[in-house]
Amino acid sequence: MTNRLPKHLHDALTAARRATEFLGVLDLDSYRANALVRSAVERQLEILGEAGKRALDEESALRSRIPDLELAIGLRNRLIHGYDRVLHGVVVDTVRRDLPRLIEALESELKRFPLE
Repeated sequence: MTNRLPKHLHDALTAARRATEFLGVLDLDSYRANALVRSAVERQLEILGEAGKRALDEESALRSRIPDLELAIGLRNRLIHGYDRVLHGVVVDTVRRDLPRLIEALESELKRFPLE
């Protein structure tokens, strides 16, 4: 583990919070109709997945403590490589259903590190 792990975890947490904030209370149809919000949410999910990958590269034991990081990485890959086939319902469901649990796990994990 290097001293980069807390930064990657913090970046993942920030991106997850932002994706949740940007989606807000929009329903699926409103989300589909709003290219600006879609772009913002997808970008944050990409950052979340990349930061999660970097965190797992730093400390593989995170896989068992925060299993949802693997899902975030998978979603990031689908967004990046399948940009022309994004399933907006999956994005909305992920943000609403999965990100609160991931945010909680990331917050808990970050408590292991002293504040600077």
